[in-house]
Amino acid sequence: MAKPAVAILGLGIMGSGMARRLLSADFPLTVYNRGQDRSRAFAGTAAFLAATPREAASRAQIILSMVADDNASRNVWLGEDGALAGVSPGSVLIESSTLSVDWVHELAGKAANRSCTFLDAPVVGTKPHAESGELRFMVGGSVEAVQAAQPVFSVLGREVVYLGATGSGAFMKLVNNFICGVQAASFAEALAMIDAAGLDRAEAIPIITEGAPGSGIIRRMVDRMASNDFTPNFALRWMAKDLTYAVRVASERGLSLQTATVALSIFQGAVADGYGDEDFAAVTKSSDLRKTVHHPPSRSE
Repeated sequence: MAKPAVAILGLGIMGSGMARRLLSADFPLTVYNRGQDRSRAFAGTAAFLAATPREAASRAQIILSMVADDNASRNVWLGEDGALAGVSPGSVLIESSTLSVDWVHELAGKAANRSCTFLDAPVVGTKPHAESGELRFMVGGSVEAVQAAQPVFSVLGREVVYLGATGSGAFMKLVNNFICGVQAASFAEALAMIDAAGLDRAEAIPIITEGAPGSGIIRRMVDRMASNDFTPNFALRWMAKDLTYAVRVASERGLSLQTATVALSIFQGAVADGYGDEDFAAVTKSSDLRKTVHHPPSRSE
């Protein structure tokens, strides 16, 4: 069977990896990015470089967006030059960005008005997983749409987890990322405690990483610290954004994410310190952490 024509909207860390993966599998591919420098990186490949999201969508049967946040998603889908203006009826629209659930529902309605099927399908994974086709998709929408998108999912991911109705994938991604953010913030605070006590990091950190707290997130942060390389696979500012969305969606359902709220304040402090464009592991450098550590009371107190 002929492979469906695909458009990738957004050529950041994740979108560019996904696009190159599709090219390696010989999919007919159109790419679009608001900043043309990232589009030009695909010059000389088999990809068609679209000037607008509308043009990109008009050339594809499956249109996948991977952008930064709600505002970027609105900009790429809506308006005279937006992707929705160029889609053909029956196209499959996939939003793989980490977005608010409210916007995902709104976008799904707009897709239906254009006689298109819609999936919210954010991913677990970072740059190397996108490049190697090892992403894990968390999908909300119709079963029929998932089946139609399977040729693309099978190349980009190692697993598709179908979670139910529209919005389910977006909701689960916020659950996943808020836990990651809390782990990262708690490890950053732990380092501040270690430093405040005058402990040797070289001796203290392996106790954490090799014991029960040693999650993949924490081990990744330790590796970044050891190499002093904070080139982003997942930028710190996007973790702050995801925590913001998670706190909001939980509040709308009568829940107070207390640990996420504290983690968000730590990440916001790191953004204010100028680390927003570094990898999220740079939260360990936030000056706010030093302010939150208090010396324990003396025995006489």
